Amino acid sequence: MNARLFSRLLPLLALALLPATAAAQVGDRVEVQGGSYWKVSVAELQGMLGGDRPLLVNTHIPYQGDIVGTDVSIAFNEVTDHLDQLPEDKDAPVVLYCRSGPMSDRAATTLAGLGYTQVYSLEGGFNAWAAAGLPMVER
Repeated sequence: MNARLFSRLLPLLALALLPATAAAQVGDRVEVQGGSYWKVSVAELQGMLGGDRPLLVNTHIPYQGDIVGTDVSIAFNEVTDHLDQLPEDKDAPVVLYCRSGPMSDRAATTLAGLGYTQVYSLEGGFNAWAAAGLPMVER
């Protein structure tokens, strides 16, 4: 194979060798002590909720509503007390949200530090979700 053809094919070969999880990663990576998590937009979260959807966790306190399809509510500052409500597999995807973002970011930082590798925090929280005209649940 000539060098010119090889140099054109090399980037395609490199992409083909990436792990599926790396190619499918969404959001902006946030590095924290002990790991990282990803901040995702409303549109990115919508895309994640089809098919094999992640665990969806409301971390906001006090309770002010849920995104439709929320699996569990765990206060952002009590995540380590409720690990039994999260997947045993630390590579399983977990999406966290709160009202506007800071509480879910703190919970995401905690989980990433504990070794969870597929942690996502909804940028703008359920305020952004509702502003996009998407459904919320009130208890």
